Formats: sequence, C-alpha cells, structure tokens
Amino acid sequence: MSTSQETSGANAEQIETWNGTTGEKWVAHQDRLDRMLAPFGEKLLEAAHVQPGEHVLDIGCGCGVTTLDVARAAGAGGHVLGVDISAPMIARARDRAAAEGSTATFELADASSHAFAPGTYDLVVSRFGVMFFDDPVGAFANLHTALKQTGRLVFVCWRPLGENAWVSVPLRAALAHVAPPAPPPPGTPGPFAFADKAHVTGILESAGFREIALTPFDATLTLGASGPGAMDEALLQTSEIGPVSRLLADQPDEVRARVRASIREALAEHLTANGMSLGGAVWIVTARA
Repeated sequence: MSTSQETSGANAEQIETWNGTTGEKWVAHQDRLDRMLAPFGEKLLEAAHVQPGEHVLDIGCGCGVTTLDVARAAGAGGHVLGVDISAPMIARARDRAAAEGSTATFELADASSHAFAPGTYDLVVSRFGVMFFDDPVGAFANLHTALKQTGRLVFVCWRPLGENAWVSVPLRAALAHVAPPAPPPPGTPGPFAFADKAHVTGILESAGFREIALTPFDATLTLGASGPGAMDEALLQTSEIGPVSRLLADQPDEVRARVRASIREALAEHLTANGMSLGGAVWIVTARA
C-alpha cells in the first residue's frame, strides 16, 4: 500500500487541504456525516448494481463508508479498493475495515494521476469524491483507462448550492455578518463544481465515456442527531464542515459568535422530532467505458 503521495503539481492545493485541518475535521465528524449522507450512499449502491465477484474502485473514499458497503455487495470473490488523497481519512477507513473484518483495501493516492492497472475494474464509484480535480478531463481519462471495456462509472455529485438547503440556509445566515468571498471561476474544483449537467457531460465525453446519464435525486438530510442536543450538534457540524467553516476561518471571536447566533436562529425553523432536517439535491451520474 502507498503511504505517501506527491504534493506538487496537479491537485497540490487539494492534497494540502485534505491532509490538514479539513481532513481531521471530516474524521472527527465521520459519524455525523455518514448519517447525513446515508440517503445518497444508498442511492449510489442502487444505481451501481454491484455484482458478486466484481472489482470496484472507489474514488475519494474518505473514511470508507461507501467502500465498505460496496465490498459487502461484491462478496468474498470481489475486490474493492478505496482511494483518497487524505492521510487522516485513509487511516480511519483502514481502522474501520479492520474492525469489520472487511476485504476492502485502501490506498493513499491521487486518483487523477495514479497508475492503476489498465483494464482492471468492472466499476468505478464515488460519493462526492470527484468534484475536486484540477484537470477533471485528465482525471476521468485516467479512470477510464482503469476500467474494463465493459466497465461502468457511477457517482454522486451536488446540484447547485441554491438547491441544497443544508448548505444554503446556514450560509445565508452567516453572510449577514461576513462579506461573501469572490465567486470562483467556472469549473474551479469544489463541492459544487459539477452542479451543471452540460459541464459534467462534456467532461465525461471528453474522457472517453459513453451512455452518460445524470438523474436528479433529492433527499431530506439530518444534520447532527436527534434528541435534546440536535441543535448544538447541527450548529457544530455546520460551523466546522463546509463553506461556513471557510468563512469563519479568519474571523475574530465576536464575529464568530454573531454568525453562530444567526445560524442557530435559521436552523431552528428546520428542527423536527427526528433532528435538524434540510433538503439535499444531487445528480446520480452513470456512464459506460
């Protein structure tokens, strides 16, 4: 297994980010995030139709929940490899696999340039792990090479921010106190880089894929957990993960306090008996090699 990776060139900024406090925060919030994103993981598995004995590659596997789910579906005769650029998250994924006795394996590597054995995999999957490539066409061309001629690609990516209340509601509350950052150029790597259907289709076509389909899927997401601490958990998660956390990174304590108070007020409208419930909107993307 690889234990280090190149930190210059393509994706260098992303590698630095996900091996710093961002990766550590995702590990710390792993249970909360897995619960929140579970509806999309389930939809991904449904679309992937993993067959017993298949060889599967999971891109941007994070802390490993999707890789482990796929490994169960592929069974003892299959092989599932999870790849990520974040050392803290790969370490957590390996611990989870060991605790479960899973056959899934994990590698610290940049999927955009890693030398996968050509024609090895029946299936490439990803749950929110493919929107961060500096050169998405080159990255998907590399993944295309890893697939068998009959191979398929299935991934989940976010639709526009405005359709994702779990992000937009707390973000609007924060922007009442903090100046918005300059909008990034189109195609800049980030959570919503694949929001545009035509953009994604063009990338995949250029990388050699065919039979490309993007199907919208919406779900109600639960931030934090249910119970008396639901509000505090949702506020903590919102403040430490996602665009609000980036807005607050260099702000003084008094601004942070005002932002958290406004977010708490905005989230209160979405508190239910099951926890903090807000909408999430994604594309389920499928293609053939």
